[in-house]
Amino acid sequence: MKRINEQTDEQLVSSYLAGNNEAFDALLMRYESKVFTYIAYSVHDEELAQDLFQDCFMKIITKLQNGQYTESGKFASWVMRIAHNLIIDHHRHNAGTTLLSNDETDGELLNNAAIANDSNREQELIDQQTYDDVKQLIAMLPESQREVVRLRFYGELSFKEIAEQTGVSINTALGRMRYALINMRRMAEKYDISLAV
Repeated sequence: MKRINEQTDEQLVSSYLAGNNEAFDALLMRYESKVFTYIAYSVHDEELAQDLFQDCFMKIITKLQNGQYTESGKFASWVMRIAHNLIIDHHRHNAGTTLLSNDETDGELLNNAAIANDSNREQELIDQQTYDDVKQLIAMLPESQREVVRLRFYGELSFKEIAEQTGVSINTALGRMRYALINMRRMAEKYDISLAV
């Protein structure tokens, strides 16, 4: 068998999904520089870039575990698309809501599937169930990990702010978040909780 750093992206993904966390670490090391550089170039703020970078890899973990990556030999493109979408979401969130006018578009807004299906009720119910399941998993975490998750996702604090608020180093805060995600994944498997979105 090839050494872990010689395996293809798809082999590493399969190995990670089979429970080998070292495989994900190898993927992280393979792409962290490229992803971080892209994010940093796009947002022009090192601290924000660190936060978006962490969010990106948390989203990658979640999407992999939910089976939202199809092996196509394009893992790098998939990762960069996730990073790009996070940057777009960040800019959209900070710029406020942009209202669309049918007068300013070339096509019919109501015939645009991406917009029309966006607020579909079934997806809202799935999202609510996922949210409730995630809350249950967070409640089962050790207190130090639970605190970091709550501050990050509900308090929307940066990892620097979390470190200052909890009196630990940034690396410790990042480590607690990483272990929280690993523990949540294991608990989801143990209790057969689907986090599909």
